[in-house]
Amino acid sequence: MIMDNKSNKVKIELHGRIDSSNAADCELKLLSELSVYGEKTDFALVLDASDLEYISSAGLRVILRLKKKYANLEIENVNSDIYETLEMTGFTEMMPVKKAYRVVSVEGCEVIGEGANGKVYRIDKDNVVKTYKNADALSEIQREREVARLALILGVPTAISYDVVRVGDSYGSVFELLNAKSFAKILATEPENFDFCVSEYAKMLRKIHSIVVEKGKLPSIKAKTLAKVERIKDILPDGLGEKLLEMTKAIPESDHMIHGDCHTKNIVLADGEVLLIDMDTLSVGHPIFELVHMYNSYIGFSEYDHEIIKKFQGFDAEVAKKFWHASLKAYLGTDDEKKVREVEEKVQCLSYAYLVDWKRRHSDLTSQADKATYDLWLKRLLEILPRIDTLNFDVESIESSGNELEIEALTDNLDKVIEFVNGKLSAAGCGKKAEMQVEIAVEEIFVNVAHYAYAPNTGSVTVGVKISDDPRFVTITFKDGGKPYNPLAKPDPDVTLPAGEREIGGLGIFMTKKVMDELSYEYIDGKNVLTLKKYF
Repeated sequence: MIMDNKSNKVKIELHGRIDSSNAADCELKLLSELSVYGEKTDFALVLDASDLEYISSAGLRVILRLKKKYANLEIENVNSDIYETLEMTGFTEMMPVKKAYRVVSVEGCEVIGEGANGKVYRIDKDNVVKTYKNADALSEIQREREVARLALILGVPTAISYDVVRVGDSYGSVFELLNAKSFAKILATEPENFDFCVSEYAKMLRKIHSIVVEKGKLPSIKAKTLAKVERIKDILPDGLGEKLLEMTKAIPESDHMIHGDCHTKNIVLADGEVLLIDMDTLSVGHPIFELVHMYNSYIGFSEYDHEIIKKFQGFDAEVAKKFWHASLKAYLGTDDEKKVREVEEKVQCLSYAYLVDWKRRHSDLTSQADKATYDLWLKRLLEILPRIDTLNFDVESIESSGNELEIEALTDNLDKVIEFVNGKLSAAGCGKKAEMQVEIAVEEIFVNVAHYAYAPNTGSVTVGVKISDDPRFVTITFKDGGKPYNPLAKPDPDVTLPAGEREIGGLGIFMTKKVMDELSYEYIDGKNVLTLKKYF
């Protein structure tokens, strides 16, 4: 018997079989062990069924009598057969009953990913397991599975856990990731693929940050950063603490997705597909908060001791610095070093504030290395902060980058266009009726472009989707470089005429006018631009 005073729990292990031949003795033994607590019954009584092989109706009656005396009774680590018995007899409705979890060992397994709350190990050629630092991680696992499903629905390529297991003293989530290799490993062992990693990494970041998340689905990341700045503002001289706090407060709120821990161990190439993993830090906010965590992963944490990056990511500090800079340029979509540096300094300002706060809370600064690291981070912050007047930077092109689809104007591509548009509408919480009406319009316009814009040749069309609030509406644009043509100029067909008297054609744009709220056409820079608007 084990008593946990902190959680007010008493745990007793059950063994072997409990049936009519030994149920009475088993009950006497349990009551004898519990007698040390006298009349006290308000603690949680946990029956550990890890070694319980069988229980009959006589054994169930023992548990029932215990439940009447100890109201806070629960059973844990129940095997499948016994769980089925407890479920069939209604015990799972009377008390908490937790199934046993398969035990998995990660000893000697390759680490393919690592985040703030755990590590990802490859346990065989097809599967990986994410282990959690928190010993009571079941609630974390449940939340991560929920946000991973949300991310997948919203278009982020990720993996969904299919099993929960015991790993040592904690738990793990099992994922199927065929031939998965982290970008960290690729950078460490395949330097020739550096540019590939930069391109795909930046593409993934832009994709994540382009996704609008329905309010309340994910937490805001801004509040956590404000708390860090609040904790250190009084140690900064000459009013710099208040300046930093006000600039942080002024960062615009955003409902765009943020991963929160997007480093090269959390992005993997699995069977030719680039996937983002470790989704427990998913949130919403301005992209600067994402970039802060990235900078610290590649440079900040290991700036004083370069062995840290080597140990954590597997590649050296020079590669890390080069990757950070190249990825930032690709993400911002510019080769202008001045613009890149402007954004980088804003990121560094918050990054060093984060690190100073982190070191103050996780070290007593008595060791030489801790003190030297802290002094370096504080020095960097005090060098940059006076030069910065705002932490905001333009993210419109970044946030809209995932809202356009350029595709060959072929009828065979209609399904891809519909999937793209519907995905954006679903993510924005659009109702089914409005979504169906938009789909009708999109099909009519895309097919029209495919048939006539470039005939007899072919060309591309860019489909854009933008969601706006207050009021809530979607704007869909079609841009093509085909023959100038304004479909809105064509007179509406007379739908009152008998079928035999009607002219062929014109119904598609007529239907589009009926189901959309607004339509407009422009010919700009050699392109036809048709814009549809629908309120929902």
